[in-house]
Amino acid sequence: MSNTNIPIAAAKGPIPDPIQAGLAAGWRVTDCARLDADLTLEADVVIVGSGAGGGVSAEILALSGLRVLIVEEGALRSSSDFNMKEAEAYPQLYQESAARKTRDKGINILQGRTVGGSTTVNWTSSFRTPDITLAYWNKQYGLKDYTPEQLAPWFGMMEQRLNIADWPAAPNENNDLLRRGAAKLGIPTAPIRRNVNGCWNLGYCGMGCPTNAKQSMLVTTIASALTRGATLLTRARAERFVIRGDKVAQLDCVALDASGRAPTGRRITLRARHFIAAGGAINTPALLLRSGAPDPHGLLGKRTFLHPVVISAATFEQRVDGYAGAPQTVYSDHFLHNAPIDGPMGYKLEVPPLHPLLLATTVAGFGAQHAAEMARFPHKQVILALLRDGFHAEAPGGSVALDGAGAPVLDYPISDFIWDGARRALLTMAEIQFAAGATDVSPVHESAPRYTSWAQARDGIAALPLKLLATRVVSAHVMGGCAMSGDERQGLTGADGRYHGLANLSVHDGSLFPTSIGANPQLSIYGIVARLASNLAQQLTGKPAARPVRA
Repeated sequence: MSNTNIPIAAAKGPIPDPIQAGLAAGWRVTDCARLDADLTLEADVVIVGSGAGGGVSAEILALSGLRVLIVEEGALRSSSDFNMKEAEAYPQLYQESAARKTRDKGINILQGRTVGGSTTVNWTSSFRTPDITLAYWNKQYGLKDYTPEQLAPWFGMMEQRLNIADWPAAPNENNDLLRRGAAKLGIPTAPIRRNVNGCWNLGYCGMGCPTNAKQSMLVTTIASALTRGATLLTRARAERFVIRGDKVAQLDCVALDASGRAPTGRRITLRARHFIAAGGAINTPALLLRSGAPDPHGLLGKRTFLHPVVISAATFEQRVDGYAGAPQTVYSDHFLHNAPIDGPMGYKLEVPPLHPLLLATTVAGFGAQHAAEMARFPHKQVILALLRDGFHAEAPGGSVALDGAGAPVLDYPISDFIWDGARRALLTMAEIQFAAGATDVSPVHESAPRYTSWAQARDGIAALPLKLLATRVVSAHVMGGCAMSGDERQGLTGADGRYHGLANLSVHDGSLFPTSIGANPQLSIYGIVARLASNLAQQLTGKPAARPVRA
């Protein structure tokens, strides 16, 4: 799909920046890189993190009349800064400049690090938690209230709030090749719902939305909370909760410099009636580990899931231009449902947007071979397989620990069971790409050749040695590490998100999930946290929580 019609919209005038307008109107925002003295603040609720969980919590609690303070390690960026340049976006908007990796460097992890968290840079795909996942949680983890029927109102509320709906435009060629190839093989696909409003169909969602169409936490819930008097601290790293008895007494933070990396020496002390950890499923367990949080059953940071992703790249005679148009609009869950959820590993099929730096740092090869691949960039198409981990004894996820400086490190071993799923996924993707008309297909693997027929790919992939650092594995979905359960022996948190053993601490992010979910997690976090935050607001105020509505 071409984006040549986009400048017509741009000709109407400059794009309003709601963040700059809010700052001009007096929002309480402190860039801690500019502090010239230590800072102590108090609130009713302190929220660590401004992504999917932190943003939803902030709006609901602020609407309910509570004094809310949000702590974000990244900077406050907005559409005025989002210029669709990879070289600027990745260092400014992602954890570790979009190069966060597992301990053994075998898996690259994309996570946001800016106000709005990963919602500011994700590709807008919005799925409710699959029914089959909820049924498993109900049976295995005692989460009796987590049924499709009981969560439906909360998902519905957040879908309305964030304008989550079917994408009305035709898919770009990158996505449509998945649809066409799968259709020829009788594999069902479906459209992906997106959290956008007035989308220009640019395709650069991963670099921050320059038109404010993406309904991220940045322009929706965080903006709403700030308008209602919440306070936001940016470039402030939450170092540890100070625990006294069965309560968190305060949160100790350090100010970071303008680069967002080095402490400035300024200290920040935050006190509140209640604290919410919402820094994501790597940073939240790390914060709790640094804090010495209660962990009687050795669960903290364990069972951290990634939806490990393997990749298949293909070349087509026609231009694909995978950078242009909505990045993800077609998916297939067929291979999640053709075996029991706790049987052989299933996988979800999607496509990623293709941008030069993202592709160049992901595809295999060196020197002339790599240059030749990049020269064919406009004709490249890629399919992703998201492996559904957490439902089998041989896919228990990874574990978050701390390095010598107290920073989080995720160890994520890949078992033969997972590699079996990866091989089946690579075969599936290659077959779909050849069915769609690919001239060649290459699994993203250091020793995989360019296969020029399905028969050649079938035999080659079946014999390909799959191992870390040779097989490219990536992820953008981090879940678990602070699992909720009806049984304290299985979870650090209860079904209400409260942390066991600490009366005034809740967890409101994807680290609550006791398994991966088999879907892009943002809507699962929105809906589940809306319920948790609403119940918390009622407990703290003694009256029903306010319901957010789309402006």
